[in-house]
Amino acid sequence: MPRHILSEDRIHPAIRTQVSSSYENIVTEVSTAVAENAVVVVGMAQNPHPMKARRLLKEHNIPHTYVEYGSYLSQWRRRNALKMWSGWPTFPMIFVHGTLIGGASDLIALQSSGELTTLLSAGRARHNAGEA
Repeated sequence: MPRHILSEDRIHPAIRTQVSSSYENIVTEVSTAVAENAVVVVGMAQNPHPMKARRLLKEHNIPHTYVEYGSYLSQWRRRNALKMWSGWPTFPMIFVHGTLIGGASDLIALQSSGELTTLLSAGRARHNAGEA
């Protein structure tokens, strides 16, 4: 199901640059981390859910990259740009081989079902095939 995104032709030309560049740096940082790392957790300080996700990854010896932006009281505008970019409304945002898998509860469900192992293996196989 495609996401609903306001069409560019519905944004007045005078503000298009402002819309496209608003907090562009944080989106670039995260998209670069996602492109360069097998598993990325995007979180915020004081939120127990990113900690829970990272703990699960550590317990299962799954290397990951963690990027953190502010806390409940700081950097919410920057984090909002990530929410608009990804379409995911909460933190953490967890990416496995470039695919957003959801948050901590989604990660736990994938681990419990064995699908996380499958996703990690499939991503490794794609990566290795690309290097050949």
